[in-house]
Amino acid sequence: MVPGTQRRMGWTCGKGAAMGATITGDMLKGFERALKRDERGAATVEKYLRNVRQFAEWLGGAVLTREALAAWKNALVEGGNAPSTVNGKLAAVHALLRCIGRDDCRVRFLKVQRRLFRDASRDLSRSEYLKLVKTAYEQGQERLALAMEAICSCGVRVSELRHITVEALARGQATIRCKGKLRTVPLPSALCAKLARYARRRGIAAGPVFVTRSGRPLSRRQIWGEMKALCRAAGVAAAKVFPHNLRHLFAVEYYREDRDIVKLADVLGHSSIDTTRIYLVTTGVEHRRHLDNLGLVLGWRCDVPGASGAAV
Repeated sequence: MVPGTQRRMGWTCGKGAAMGATITGDMLKGFERALKRDERGAATVEKYLRNVRQFAEWLGGAVLTREALAAWKNALVEGGNAPSTVNGKLAAVHALLRCIGRDDCRVRFLKVQRRLFRDASRDLSRSEYLKLVKTAYEQGQERLALAMEAICSCGVRVSELRHITVEALARGQATIRCKGKLRTVPLPSALCAKLARYARRRGIAAGPVFVTRSGRPLSRRQIWGEMKALCRAAGVAAAKVFPHNLRHLFAVEYYREDRDIVKLADVLGHSSIDTTRIYLVTTGVEHRRHLDNLGLVLGWRCDVPGASGAAV
């Protein structure tokens, strides 16, 4: 959740925490129930609970105060955590504080300047994506290959794969419910054909296409682990290989083709175009190439009074 946009939650964890109290196990259970009642996604619930537990462990049974949370924030910064990571952890704790009626303990988020460039070392290219998919097929991991193709060709979140069902293939579109919102995602005809054949061979007549042997939808953790296992054979750096990077690649390719950021935001399920812009930040190398293409630096052979240097 982006700092400053956290919505006011219309729920509580039950009894508020009294002044002088610490974070307890019962408090965390109530927080988990409240998150689920608020229809937060499974990944969000897991992340919030993990971050709150981390703060509780750091607190070590001490009294919950604003000063304590500020000290933890400083410890995270001094520990080398990125500002976005620190703010993400604070957002989780702030959600707990609202839940227990202790907004008095909230602290300020770190101020983060909008990123001008994307980290090229974590940027998955189209050719690297194709290597991953090809390697998965070669290793007999058809389900994983198809899952990567589904995420990258539709722009869905890994947690939304469960909404790609046999029924959705017949309609050519999936209805996705995520973060309290419904959106319709068109499915490429080639993907529908491949997934329909896969489902028939696997005896999947209805429901989610991507399931385990027991019939349960694939988890984010399982897909993440299977993707990481492909890295060495595919010759792709492990730092670039994770499900969300496939969604990022979709956004870049879609915008390059369509140039409509409003439509892209709708396809990705973003409430704010500012979120979509994050996906479209270019690398420093791309930015320098754009600058070079402007042609605003005069060359050696230009008739410039007093110019005597080497060609630019």
